[in-house]
Amino acid sequence: MDWRKKSSDSGVASCHNVSMAEADYLFAPDQHLDPLVAASYDRAMAERFSPEVVGPAVELLSQLAQGGPAVEFAVGTGRLAVPLGESGVDVYGVDLSEPMLAELRAKPGSDRVALTLGDMTEVQLCTDATLVYLVFNTITNLRTQQLQLACFRNAAAHLVSGGRFVVENGVPGLHQLAPGQTIRPFDISEEHLGFDEYIDTANQISISHHYYFDGEDVRRMAGAFRYVWPSELDLMAQLAGMELEARWADWHQNPFTGRSQQHVSVWRRV
Repeated sequence: MDWRKKSSDSGVASCHNVSMAEADYLFAPDQHLDPLVAASYDRAMAERFSPEVVGPAVELLSQLAQGGPAVEFAVGTGRLAVPLGESGVDVYGVDLSEPMLAELRAKPGSDRVALTLGDMTEVQLCTDATLVYLVFNTITNLRTQQLQLACFRNAAAHLVSGGRFVVENGVPGLHQLAPGQTIRPFDISEEHLGFDEYIDTANQISISHHYYFDGEDVRRMAGAFRYVWPSELDLMAQLAGMELEARWADWHQNPFTGRSQQHVSVWRRV
């Protein structure tokens, strides 16, 4: 996962007068910089590490890489990077969280991934990649449109002509809100309660609230994100010198429709 620090040129505070509550979320570092959060990440996201989820993603990413090197932005603990490397793809990974990278380095197979601590909107790891990918809604960790566009431009700078940038992201769920409502639950289970709170539709800011239950222990996490529409990402890609090649509803390449809740999009560098 990635995060954005408080900055006078972040493009958020200059847009409108944010409330104190909004500012607490918008300018707070991402929780994944916390070693305790990083240490429990794989367990909290256990469903995402299942073979049923990882397998199709790695298979498709390997196909899209076409034998060339791949770069994962916000590599985290290596959920996809490690098995992709084990499949024979040369993988570079970058993340802004040293604790997350430390968790990755401790895993078998991590030596197959060339790791760099850095900002995915700026750091350049190579110029000959055939694939750059950013998964699990992490484009929304970039809390301004400017930063999201910078991410697209940095992806393009890594790619050879014809190389691909892949983003997995959810479709904003505002249409599921009742009139006057701002909160939408997205997961309710015995282990986890999650809901999105849409606090600023002008700047497309939401807060994702999570409650994790482990016996009598309850762990709470919340963070601000800039939600973004697929069509807006297409425009960012165009500005970065890429064009849409494919968009699916999931890693199984099922058709993307108006009812899809997430998408896997592929842009090709022109």
